[in-house]
Amino acid sequence: MATVYYDPEFDDRARRARLYAGDLIVYSPRKAGLEFAEFTRTLCQEAFGERTPESAQHSMDVDAYAALLGDLKPRFIRDERSAEYCKRVLAELGCDPQETYFDVPRLRTSTSDGYLTTGIAFAWHPHRDTWYSAPPSQLNWWIPVWPIRSDNTMCFYPHYFQKPVPNDSERYNYYTHNAQHRGPHIAKMTKADARAMPGPTEPIETSSELRLVVPVGAVIVFSGAQLHASVKNTSGLTRFSLDFRTVNREDARAKQGAPQVDVHCGGSAIRDYRSMVDGRQLPEDIVELYHDGDVEDGQLVFRG
Repeated sequence: MATVYYDPEFDDRARRARLYAGDLIVYSPRKAGLEFAEFTRTLCQEAFGERTPESAQHSMDVDAYAALLGDLKPRFIRDERSAEYCKRVLAELGCDPQETYFDVPRLRTSTSDGYLTTGIAFAWHPHRDTWYSAPPSQLNWWIPVWPIRSDNTMCFYPHYFQKPVPNDSERYNYYTHNAQHRGPHIAKMTKADARAMPGPTEPIETSSELRLVVPVGAVIVFSGAQLHASVKNTSGLTRFSLDFRTVNREDARAKQGAPQVDVHCGGSAIRDYRSMVDGRQLPEDIVELYHDGDVEDGQLVFRG
């Protein structure tokens, strides 16, 4: 049975333990989260011009909309302020900068009523990030940019946390995926990416589906092993959200984290995380604990 904690007084160690056990945590809006959302709204508004970003899908050609997001999302990642706001959120919520490593924050979009659900606005099916080579200690941090509703948020299936889900993650190798579908700063999910992402091979039981509706700037934190998905958006509004991921260095070294009940993929995303202090990757002795492929000139490669 999972518990949802609201503004708990856990220190970071206790928080990680609860998340690794399958609980979820919600933090009410604080200064850093609100500023991150405001910064993101400004970038979006600049991109959409006179249109309101949430409703722009109703007045734009689909191809033009996809092209706009195809420019906006990588630009968001490349903007150094995005990473700085990410670090502020983590510090404000008690993460130790010396021990916390994070990946690049991403801007996510979920358009309404089937307008654009693949490619740049890929609608995530039920999945665990660990099916995509995330380490067991990965934690996910999710922030709404504009107000969200029950019909355009994301959902969780916590009753599956320690229950295996039949899936096809054995066909996924992180290094192969990067070589075939991604560049160093890709922010978008292409149609080829979408086809490459594993998912359940049997229907998911949804009667205990959990939807969290939180204010702008609030933060939802959950384990990368938590089964979650995008809600089918029927709100009439595009959902904009932020997410980024962290690992704790000593947990990664000790290979601590959430249970891996149905993970069959290859490779590891362990090199994606950078220090909050100096931007360096995790130490090589930790990387080697997870590495199961080839490396050439510092780039992970795949040999068929």
